[in-house]
Amino acid sequence: QVQLVESGGGLVQAGDSLRLSCAASGRTFSSYAMGWFRQAPGKEREFVAAITWSGGYIYYRDSVKGRFTISRDNAKNMVYLQMNSLKPEDTAVYYCAASRLRVITQRFDDYGYWGQGTQVTVYS
Repeated sequence: QVQLVESGGGLVQAGDSLRLSCAASGRTFSSYAMGWFRQAPGKEREFVAAITWSGGYIYYRDSVKGRFTISRDNAKNMVYLQMNSLKPEDTAVYYCAASRLRVITQRFDDYGYWGQGTQVTVYS
């Protein structure tokens, strides 16, 4: 079992940066693939980025490639999402999620554990 708590969201201007953090509890954290999803008002939750248990494979949605960076520190049970050059369309609640799969997945249903979310608002 894994429990996830996100932090680091906020209100920023377009072009600014934020780093989201996800603290995970559980001794088996390092065996989970981790992902970040987001949900804007009135829209479905969408995949943002994912990283395998070892950090060896990473995948991003096209709209954030080159701007966002996902990383993890298994020794600290932490996952991060560094977000640079933020745009108003990045505004959403961002969720950290854990998957038992050993491969990267962007499927919502493959993630069995979710945090409560952290709000990111980008104004122009």
